[in-house]
Amino acid sequence: MTTTKDDKAILSAVLDQWKAGVDAHQPERVAARFTEDAVFQGLHPYTVGRQGVAEYYDSQPLGMQAAYRILETRRPADGLVLGYLDVEFSFTDRPALQVKLSVLVTRAEDDWYISHYQVSRLG
Repeated sequence: MTTTKDDKAILSAVLDQWKAGVDAHQPERVAARFTEDAVFQGLHPYTVGRQGVAEYYDSQPLGMQAAYRILETRRPADGLVLGYLDVEFSFTDRPALQVKLSVLVTRAEDDWYISHYQVSRLG
């Protein structure tokens, strides 16, 4: 299993929409990119489902921006793409935060959604 252009394109399409919602401080828009039963682990205790995702991003400061770079992708099964990324969250009033992010996107209906989101803060 290796990174393919198709897998990167799938992840980028979902993550570009996630980023747009984060950058605009629109928590419901961010949550809409997740499955109804998504497991979400930001830097606070985990939650399950869109409501928890929306609450998490609603608690983030205004002006927070996300920038990501896809490092690896894998296709564990049809309808699933796993991504491992570098993400930088920048703020208006403090230094940027560098994290690693693992996401699993799932094909549902005619679109792709994040079904698992795991942030790790290294170093």
